[in-house]
Amino acid sequence: MAQHDYDIANQTFPSFRSDLNSVLEAINTSNSGTSRPSSAVAGTIWLDTTSATTPTLKFYDGADDISLATLDYSANTVNWIDSTVVFDIVNDTTPQLGGDLDVNGNSLVSTSNGNITFTPDGTGKVVISGLNYPTSDGTADQVLKTDGSGNLSFVDAFSGISWQSVQTTGFTAVAGNSYPCNTTSAGFTVTLPATPSVGDQVQLVDYAGTFDTNNLTINPNGNNINGQGSNVLAIKDREAITLTYIDSTQGWLPSSGYQEGTEGLSTPYSFDALVIAGGGSGGGAGDLGGNGGGGGAGGYRTSTQSVSIGTVITVTVGDGGASPSTNSNVGNQGSSSSISGSGLTTITSAGGGGGAGSPTNTGTSGGSGGGAGQTSSASGASGNVPSTSPSQGNDGGDGFGGGPNYGAGGGGGAGAVGGNGTSTVGGSGGNGTASSITGSSVTRAGGGGGGVYNGGTGGSGGSGGGGNATQNSNGSAGTVNTGGGGGGGAWNPGSSYVTGGAGGKGVVILSVLTANYSGTTTGSPTVTTSGSNTIMQFNGSGSYTG
Repeated sequence: MAQHDYDIANQTFPSFRSDLNSVLEAINTSNSGTSRPSSAVAGTIWLDTTSATTPTLKFYDGADDISLATLDYSANTVNWIDSTVVFDIVNDTTPQLGGDLDVNGNSLVSTSNGNITFTPDGTGKVVISGLNYPTSDGTADQVLKTDGSGNLSFVDAFSGISWQSVQTTGFTAVAGNSYPCNTTSAGFTVTLPATPSVGDQVQLVDYAGTFDTNNLTINPNGNNINGQGSNVLAIKDREAITLTYIDSTQGWLPSSGYQEGTEGLSTPYSFDALVIAGGGSGGGAGDLGGNGGGGGAGGYRTSTQSVSIGTVITVTVGDGGASPSTNSNVGNQGSSSSISGSGLTTITSAGGGGGAGSPTNTGTSGGSGGGAGQTSSASGASGNVPSTSPSQGNDGGDGFGGGPNYGAGGGGGAGAVGGNGTSTVGGSGGNGTASSITGSSVTRAGGGGGGVYNGGTGGSGGSGGGGNATQNSNGSAGTVNTGGGGGGGAWNPGSSYVTGGAGGKGVVILSVLTANYSGTTTGSPTVTTSGSNTIMQFNGSGSYTG
């Protein structure tokens, strides 16, 4: 490193030679030094060696130094630092930027129709204004879609709903498809996509105009429909429903194209039902024995089901069996009670069996069986006929064939079998079953008491409306609208023949959440409320429209 004042004075030859060598050394080392050489004039280039490993090449313009480049002795590179420096990178096969590239209002262009290619390394992405572009191509006709967080991906372009073949059984729908659904044979369930994206659509069409009779169930598959996670039913014929996924709160929102212009989707809600049939009448008493078996209680059934808005629940309330037309006849069976409606499971409770008459020793089967007559070989009639699960009733009690009073069996009740007759006492009616469907506990469907001959004690009616058997008297009737069995007749020789008491009429009680109660009924049920529920007690046949 050397600098010189570039002034060679007149001097002896040895001194001249030394001075000249110093000038040449200054030239040869680019006037290197830690400060500008004192001889510098405008146009002098010198090397600032303040940094021994990265000196700076400078140009003196007569007033100031202009830094041209730094020389990296370790990397053997020249780093041009002045913005006006123009350099050529054509021959640099691996050029690198030391900072951001500022195009200064210009463009990146190519010549000869050449491409401009950006290829990130490995898992790197091309990022333009914060948008991450995919690193691989999609399939034909796909488009770029953003997730709203700066990530782009190829997805299928929306090209309308794709029509599918006719469906007749349950299936899982795919977004973007339209399904004609044929429920002619039976309703079935369509399960919506489990992981839908915003804007996804599924269309369901009533192919045969049978949605009103065989509903199509739509399962949201862990999401919501109209903000609720329960299944919904398509209930209108010729319905065309388009479901669009909006977000996790509202889920799928339906738009409906129903020919009559009304909404064709219904969200089911549950109701409770108590269905009790009419009780059987007690048997008549008189000739050749003098006692009648107690009547069996009407069948007792409960049910909890789902009902859709607009569904009509038809209610049938069975009458109790009439008293025997003659004093020795077997009692008459009560009539059945039921609920039924489109899309519902029909619940039918069988009428109670009639008690045995004198001299007939066997009663009749039914919801609960009638009590037996006066012989030790006579068994009570069967209950739970036809068979249901859980059981709708119990058997009648057995008769007693020995004196002095030959007690007849009591009729079966919803909660217990009828009592057996003894030598002096008629069998008690089987007890009924308690229900709190009205808001308080009420026992219904008790069996009628069995009659007794010649001075014995008649059987008492079972709790829940069963009629009593009273000596030398017609049996008392079962209580109306409990389904209680009538009491058997009890006769003394020398007195008028007596007959069995009539069975009590049945009852049907429905309970729904007050928020779901429509108020549309026929048959004038008694309507009360208890807590959050509205209760309809049908003492006669009628209907409720949900």
